[in-house]
Order: sequence, then C-alpha cells, then structure tokens
Amino acid sequence: MFGYKSNSSDALGPVEGTNKEWRLIERVVMANTLELRRGRRWGIFFKLLTFIYLIAVAVFFITGNSGSTTLGKTGGHIAVIDIDGVIASGELAGADAVIGSLTEALRHPDTKAVILRINSPGGSPVQSAYIFNEILRQRALNEQIPIYSVIVDSGASGAYYIAAATQEIYASGASIVGSIGVTAAGFGYQELMDKVGIERRQFTSGDHKAFLDPFTAVNPDEQVLFEALLSDVHQQFIRDVKLGRGERLIDSPRLFSGLFWTGSQALELGLIDGLKSTSELARELGYPQTVDFTLRPSPLEAFARNLGVSLAQGLVKFGVSQGVTLN
Repeated sequence: MFGYKSNSSDALGPVEGTNKEWRLIERVVMANTLELRRGRRWGIFFKLLTFIYLIAVAVFFITGNSGSTTLGKTGGHIAVIDIDGVIASGELAGADAVIGSLTEALRHPDTKAVILRINSPGGSPVQSAYIFNEILRQRALNEQIPIYSVIVDSGASGAYYIAAATQEIYASGASIVGSIGVTAAGFGYQELMDKVGIERRQFTSGDHKAFLDPFTAVNPDEQVLFEALLSDVHQQFIRDVKLGRGERLIDSPRLFSGLFWTGSQALELGLIDGLKSTSELARELGYPQTVDFTLRPSPLEAFARNLGVSLAQGLVKFGVSQGVTLN
C-alpha cells in the first residue's frame, strides 16, 4: 500500500539460521551421548569379567585339587573313564588324557574294575592305536583288575578300535557300533579354476611334494600310492580288532567293510558281548559304586577357556550393537 514489498525469504532467514544451529547442537549432544553409552557399556562388560574371574580364582583355591587323585578309601568301586568326542591329540578323548585317566584308575587300591564309557564317532587312527596298545599293556600288568567298555550312543571307527582292547564290550540295543575302516576325503577345484580363468602357480622340489593338491588333477600313480597307504592302516585296524575280539567275531568280510550296526546287530556279529549300561555292569560286577577317573581341565583352565569364548562373544555383541546404534 505504501510501496513496500515484503520479502518472505528475508523474514524467515533468522529462523532458518536458528534451526540449523539447533540441529548442529543436537547432533553434537547425541554424538557425545552415544560415546558415553559406549564407554559405560564397555566399563560394565570388563567389570563383569573381572568379577567372574575373581570368583573363579576363589573357587579354584577353595576346592584345591580335589579329584580322583585325592580319593580316599571306598571299600571297592568301579572306575569309570569317559571317552567322549572326537579322538584326537590334545582333546579329552586323546591318548594322553585317556591313558592318564587309566593309569590313575588302576593306581587306586580300591579299584576293582575299569569301565571305559565310550561315546565317540572315532578319529585319529594313531591316537586310537596308542590307547589300544596301552590297554593291552595295563591288562597284562593288572590281571586282577578287568577293563570293560560300554558304548553309549556311538562307538565307531577309532572308538571301536579302543574298545576292542578291553576284556568285554557292552552297548545299548540302539548304539552305533563298528565302522571298521579308514577314510580320507578332499575336494578338487581344477575345473572350477579353468572356468574362472585362474592360473595355478606352484613350485616344488620333489616329484610328489604337491601330493593331494586340490588345485591340480589327480595323478594316477599318487592315487594308487594313497590307496595303498589307507589299505595298510586298515589292515592294522583289522589285525588289532581280531587280536582283541578273537573267536568271538563271526567269519564275515562285511565286519571290516566300514559298515556300522546297531548294538543288537553287533551282538549277533560278535562285535560286542552284551547289552548293558554302565550302572548295570557295575551292579553285576558286585560294586555298584562308580567313581569318575576321567582327567578333565582344572577349574582354572576351564574358566580360562570359557573366558576366552565369552570375551569373543562380548566383542562381537558390542560390535554389532554399536553398528546398529550408529545406523
């Protein structure tokens, strides 16, 4: 009306500037808040780990070294040793652990018999052979203490190898028994590499140093050599099973074909001597009290192992949670 033309953008300018400043301040505050939350979470996490560690150390020193080695007089008991899991060096079902457990069990003056409680799919033929030979040696040194095997869910391959060294083998009717064979498997990627266009470059000294390389074609001569190697290990397996079981085995080549059977079928084949559990066998032997002589990690060792797993899980958890928060 008076010649003045209002400019809406100029009128809103200060407001927009103020909003931008507030948004910037809000972002800074939120970023600081997120950093404080992260720091608080990490603080709680490490305080919790420290608390658990102190409790574990206290329990370890309170309990001391209690175990089979400090067992007092029992008046007569059956020693039980668990062979659980894959038979491999450094594992609880490896030769060192099993032989150590067996030695401790036979050393106790009130041990009347030993039961190997087996639940294993097998594993290393070397470790199995070590245990097999040690059982035979201990049987000769401790003729008055019989050693039995009880197969729980599975006693296959190397696990049956071990059981064959004991006086008698028992299982459940539904247990998996046998699998007297040797296997080795791998993959071949040569055709895949050819399709993708990848060139394999390998330098060796020795005609067979790259033996079983999955990126090259199978050499017929090496295949024959490897099959002969597996056959030799298989023959050792068969020899020791026959040594342990003797005439109780039926005369059938199917026993050593790598097949496995239920406990009921294994009884008919002579692979086992009866269908019994550990407690049933202990009662029949006249000593229902069983004592676990399985060598296990100390509380501190077990805690350290679990702590490592927990720490890794915690790191993953916090990493994932932070990623979600930042998004």
